[in-house]
Amino acid sequence: MKLQLALDLVNIPEGIALVKEVESYIDIVEIGTPIIINEGLHAVKAMKEAYPNLQVLADLKIMDAGGYEIMKAAEAGADLITVLGASNDMTIKGAVEEAKKQNKEVLVDMINVPNLEQRAREVDALGVDYICVHTGYDLQAVGQSPFEDLQTIKGAVKHAKTAVAGGIKLDTLPEVIKAQPDLVIVGGGITGQADKAAVASEMQRLVKQG
Repeated sequence: MKLQLALDLVNIPEGIALVKEVESYIDIVEIGTPIIINEGLHAVKAMKEAYPNLQVLADLKIMDAGGYEIMKAAEAGADLITVLGASNDMTIKGAVEEAKKQNKEVLVDMINVPNLEQRAREVDALGVDYICVHTGYDLQAVGQSPFEDLQTIKGAVKHAKTAVAGGIKLDTLPEVIKAQPDLVIVGGGITGQADKAAVASEMQRLVKQG
């Protein structure tokens, strides 16, 4: 089981400084969609150059032109790239094909997918590396969490690894771990804490003992 730190509301220098505090306790650092919108793929390149030993995920949320956008993210140094589960199968196939060529991984984000179980099975058959259940900011604000959805995809997915994101904090992490995802994605649960290193260290300990 791996721990991914999601960075969303920082610029490049702030992001690099923040990762320095928790570098020893995370496996993957995510350059979130808001950063990519604000800074472009330069943010991915800068993070990979600053921390070559960490995997970097570019949260592009690809909806079309899968192959091309994977290629551009790979050029910037991304190890993993996100594609939306709500996109067309052709887009996902194009993304997977290009990712394999570039020796990169595709994470399919199932945010706002209506029939989660059915779509997870379909996406799983397309050869993606990860399938991620994700409760976005807007639904977190009204009290939703991804834990139930994680159980749903764990039952449906046979080939891909599973990931979970959306409001995970230290106190809810044990519940997430029970469902045995391969990747736990945490944003504010680390970045919003006063002692980021202490929280990240404890999260990594829980994740590694599974």
